[in-house]
This record gives sequence, structure tokens and C-alpha cells, in this order.
Amino acid sequence: MLEALLEYQFLQNAVAASLLASIVCGIIGVIIVEKKIVMMSGGIAHTAYGGVGLGYLCGFEPMLGAVLFAVTAALGIGFVRRQGSVHTDIIIALFWSFGMALGIAFIGFMPGYPPDMNSFLFGNILSVTKAELNLMLLMSCVVVFIIVIFFNYWKAYLFDDQFATIIGIKTALLEYLLLILVALTVIVLIRLAGIILLLALLTAPAATAALLVKKLKNRMILAGMLGVFFCLTGLWISYEANIASGATIIILSVLSYACVYTLKILKRNFFTK
Repeated sequence: MLEALLEYQFLQNAVAASLLASIVCGIIGVIIVEKKIVMMSGGIAHTAYGGVGLGYLCGFEPMLGAVLFAVTAALGIGFVRRQGSVHTDIIIALFWSFGMALGIAFIGFMPGYPPDMNSFLFGNILSVTKAELNLMLLMSCVVVFIIVIFFNYWKAYLFDDQFATIIGIKTALLEYLLLILVALTVIVLIRLAGIILLLALLTAPAATAALLVKKLKNRMILAGMLGVFFCLTGLWISYEANIASGATIIILSVLSYACVYTLKILKRNFFTK
């Protein structure tokens, strides 16, 4: 594969996309796992499908449509969640289904043969274009910049949001900002793992890192390193075996989490008594 990597641009784009995805997974994944908003992230991801369909229907870049829908869903879910009048899981389910339904409807309105949407649903990192890679780079830079600038605020927010409010941190703003960052992360991951599978990639490296280290910063770094390993190894396996890259990466990441979790349980039950 190394010779092919030096020769083919699509493989170079795939490796670059893997590295970008790993960075944002390592950062945002740790936060959403710690705050227990994994399903909210899934709702945002599936809503983005409506934007992909709108982009194809109106003739603009589908990824830009995904950004619009994902950010709108993030703000909508965040607003309703803070009102407390309706159960959040209901809103997530409605956004989840509504976004997917809109995407299907928009594609159905297109004349002629509809485009192949499988790469957006299940991922196809080998088909990432230069324009999509540039958009992923922009989204990743925004995510990293905001997390680094407000890192101490994030630590206080994750530790105890009520305590953070008492000491003067605007937790409402942080919550909205977090959901927007989740939306941007979703955009980075769509072409890698697809809307349906990206939730596992967003959580598996972070969950695995949480089993091994406790400190927030170290957990983010380790999750990012695990993401790089999962993505590049999965990409290599998929290339050599000629199987779907997104599915391979997800299977590897989930099995790795299962192995680490099992070893930790065995250590606790048999080696610490």
C-alpha cells in the first residue's frame, strides 16, 4: 500500500482525512462521552442527511448543506433541552427522523437518476475530494482552536456545570458551543464513516481512552492517537482486502474497545484480589 500511497492522490486524501478525523474524534469524543450526550450527537449527525439531499437538489456542495442542517439541529436540540418542557430524547428522535426523511425527499425530487448516497450513509474515505478535504481541514481547525482557547472552561463545565455557573462561567453558551462543535465534527466524519456509522467512531476511541487514563488532556491525546491507529489500520485492511473502509474502521475500533474493556474486567476480578 505504501507504493500506492505515493502514487495515487485519492489515497493521500484518505490518509489526510483520517488524521483530521482522528484529531476531532479525540477532542470532541472525550467531551460527549463525559457529558453523556452521545445520542444527541447521533441526532445531529442524522439530521445532516437532509442537508446533503438539499445540496444535490439545489446544485451546491452537499457537504455545505450538511453543515447548515447539522448546526441548525445542534442549536434546535440545545434550545429545547434547556427549556426543559419536553423530554430531550423525543426531540432527538424527531430531528433524527425528520432530517433523514428530508434527505430522502430531496433526492426523490431530483430529475433523472438520483446520485449514489451510500458514501454519505456508510462512508467511503477513498472517494474524498480535494474540496471536501479542505472543508474538513477548516472544520477541524475551528474545533481545535475553540477547545484549546477555552480549555480551562471546558474542564470546569465537564467536572460540574452547576459549580461552573456559580464561579461565573456561562454554561449555556458553552453548551450551545459544544453542540455546534459536535455538528462540525460530524461533517468531518461523514465521508470517513458515514452518517450511520460515525457515532461509533466518535465514541469508541474516547471510550477506550477513558478506560486507560483519567486526566482530561491525556484522555484527549490518547483518544486522538487511537483514532489515528484505527483509521490508518482500517484503511490499510480495507485496501488490501477490498472491503468497505468505513465499516472496517468501525469494526476495528469497537473490537479494540471490547478487548480493553474485557482485559480491565479480568484484571479487576482476578488480579487485584
